[in-house]
Amino acid sequence: MAKIGYSIITGGAVSLSASTAKSVLGVQAGESFSIDLKKIWLGFTGVTASEAPVTCELCLATFATNGPGTNSTSVTPIQLYGRTTTVGATAAKNWTSEPTVLTTIAEFPLTPNGGTVLYDWPLGDTPDCALGNGFVLRCTAAATVSVRASMTFERA
Repeated sequence: MAKIGYSIITGGAVSLSASTAKSVLGVQAGESFSIDLKKIWLGFTGVTASEAPVTCELCLATFATNGPGTNSTSVTPIQLYGRTTTVGATAAKNWTSEPTVLTTIAEFPLTPNGGTVLYDWPLGDTPDCALGNGFVLRCTAAATVSVRASMTFERA
């Protein structure tokens, strides 16, 4: 089966509040397919070198409550490659209350003072989710700072 790839972006800075976990960007697969996550990108706008690192988490999400578009701003996935078809996935940014159920599968600290990470999963190591589930990038900062993010994924 040919792969079809998509990208989602925050399209602007998402503000983080001190010591509060915030789901920054997420995508949910349709009921008949899963998502194979290919890349993530995070960049912070902090300007003070003494700021404490931000805890960044990649989470599996069932979206039992607060799916994309509920207590969040909808994002339109952009097709990058493959045959043109209906996306079938929904995406959002900037949740005002956390989606459920989230299971952290990767976490790392990143400096908010211009800290940036761009990660491409190696072939064969890409995380995927169950049908109708998806992924969320979540950040917890010690101080108020803003983040921009993107995710690249394929229908699986």
